[in-house]
Parts: sequence; structure tokens; C-alpha cells
Amino acid sequence: MFEITNLHASIEDTEILKGVDLTIHKGEIHALMGPNGSGKSTLANVIAGHPAYEVTEGTILFNGEDILEMEPDERAQLGIFLAFQYPTVIPGVSMANFLRMAVTNVRNARAEREAGDGEAKKMTPREFRKLMREKMQVLHMDESFATRYLNEGFSGGEKKRAEILQMALLEPTMAILDETDSGLDIDALRVVSEGVNALANDEMGVLLITHYQRLLNHIKPHFVHIMMDGRVVQSGGPELAHELEAKGYEKLRAEVAATA
Repeated sequence: MFEITNLHASIEDTEILKGVDLTIHKGEIHALMGPNGSGKSTLANVIAGHPAYEVTEGTILFNGEDILEMEPDERAQLGIFLAFQYPTVIPGVSMANFLRMAVTNVRNARAEREAGDGEAKKMTPREFRKLMREKMQVLHMDESFATRYLNEGFSGGEKKRAEILQMALLEPTMAILDETDSGLDIDALRVVSEGVNALANDEMGVLLITHYQRLLNHIKPHFVHIMMDGRVVQSGGPELAHELEAKGYEKLRAEVAATA
């Protein structure tokens, strides 16, 4: 479903990604780990279409379609979702209004794409409100949460739950979660992880970007990849995260250097 091949990307003439290869199939959860500065968040931003990054080589195929020339909104309409490490605060815009705009735009664009030359059935405000209530119930969220301004005064856990609610409403087929565990205490981590687990399904691929094993105690990956110096240097099963926890990055860095 999702295939990255020999991906190179730069920002302000500094190369960050130096030949990333990664393949994700439907229904799979992949964890991407690595030290600070290894390129994990850059990879997430490049997939989502952040304009600050320049792709100089390689491809990203989503269901066989090259997405690199697409705008961020076009990628979202195809079914790609990015949960940010540091979600933006937007004072004066309620969660409900923000979500309504995002969801109706994405879903209506998808409906038009699927309809082709036919008439697309677009989402109505009533249908959105019904859907939002259903998703909030699945995620055990109080409906008053939707009336608050987007991320204003939110705790770290509330910001991440807001991101998971977006994911629930947009129903992507490829979800990238960039350090969803960042800044969360144990209880908030459990709540957010339960939300991700409730949404994971056989039609969706998931890429979890994280520093630590602790997130993987709650969300069980099928595959774990280690990223260093702009490329994936090691891949394996869930046991790889435990090995990394025991050895640390420095030992792995030395092993990679020795085999280079």
C-alpha cells in the first residue's frame, strides 16, 4: 500500500534524508525509532508534503500512485494523515468547527474522486455532527471537549487526544503518528494508546515514530525500524525495540559503523 524508495530530502540545502527505504502494507503497524536528529520527523513531514523540505531523489508510492508532486491537502484526501509531535494552538477556532472543515473537505473530495463523472454524495453538517458524536464515544471523550478552542489551554494529553479524534473522523488508510507519546504521563499515554488501538484496522497502515519502548508496550507493532543519519539501518520484529532498549543507540551506532 505504501512504499518509500531511496528517499533523499533536504531543508535549506542541508540533506536530512539520505536514502530511506520503507514498505508498509494494509493492516500493519510499523514503529520507527532512532536518536534525535536521525530524520524521523523530517520523514513524517516529507510524507505529509511540508513545503519547507525539498525531495531531491526517490519516490513515495501510495496505492501505486506517486504522491511527491501532490499538495498536502491532496495527500490528505487520498487518505494520508499526520499526527503532529507539537500540535498547533488556534485561539478562537473551536475543535468542532476545525474538525468540521477538515472532515467535510477531505470526505467531499474523496466522494468526488470516487464518483468520477457521476454526482458525488457530499457530507452534510448533520451527518458530521452525528459522526463526531459517534467517534467521541468510541474514544471515551466528553462532548464538551469539542466546544473548546483548538489546543488552547490543552494539556499534553488533551492535545494528543485531539489529534487521535481527527484521525478517527478522517478515517485515513495511512496514519503517521509523530512522537505521540512525547510529553505524556503514564495515564495520558494509556488513554491515547487505547484510542489508537481502537482505530487500527485491516485497511489502515500505521507508522509510529517514537524514541522509547514504553509506547510499544501499549501499541503492539508488527515491525520495528531503526533510523540513523537519515536512513533506516536496521529492521525487525517487536523484539528489536527491546534490544535497542537494552543496548542503547551508541552501541548500535558503533555496530552500524563497523559494518558500513
